[in-house]
Amino acid sequence: MARRRFRVRRPRGTAEQIAAVAVAVAVAAWLMQAAVAVGRAVLGGWPVLAALAMAGIVSGAVLGFRRARAGRGRAQRLARLRLTLAEIDALSDQEFEFALRDLLIRDGWSARQVGQQGDQAADVIGQDPQRGRIVLQAKHTKVGGKVGSQVMYQVKGTAGPAHGADIAVVVTNGFFTRDAKAWGDKHQIHWVDRDRLRTWAEHGVALGDLLRLPARAPRRAFGRSAA
Repeated sequence: MARRRFRVRRPRGTAEQIAAVAVAVAVAAWLMQAAVAVGRAVLGGWPVLAALAMAGIVSGAVLGFRRARAGRGRAQRLARLRLTLAEIDALSDQEFEFALRDLLIRDGWSARQVGQQGDQAADVIGQDPQRGRIVLQAKHTKVGGKVGSQVMYQVKGTAGPAHGADIAVVVTNGFFTRDAKAWGDKHQIHWVDRDRLRTWAEHGVALGDLLRLPARAPRRAFGRSAA
């Protein structure tokens, strides 16, 4: 069976024509009312749209400024000191400690190398007016070497009581075991593995930014007792 095609039939007679005109007028009136309503809604929401647009512009400008400032900071730090992983791998254990000290100084900390036999899990100690005292434990390993949880336990036990640290960090040119990283994250022992070390030493990102250290470390973070 062929499909039936429907066609619109023109109004016939005066009555149908009047009815058609009335429907057309009603539709036109409805469309006009809808257009007015939409216009009012747009005009009424204009302050909101303008505020959102302005907020977006301000947010973008602030973000751009921060990125530009961070870029300038990295460039300045790299101009003072830049160490590649290959250079770090070639260092001796003690040279690695001095390199970490110099990187802290580059970032604006006052720092000294203190590592020696019986150092109680502290190789570098630094001081910052806003962030307080930081203790670094250096673990220079062969490429691919891993640092386990035992080091984290030692640092946790001595950072505050023995060294008065607000911040404790274990740094290696190798890697950490999964358990060591998890334990460190849970107990506020920061860790810098090979990838993070590259970002710090080679790419110029400050350690405080890399580890998202607080602007002012909480007092007695490790139950500090030493000055």
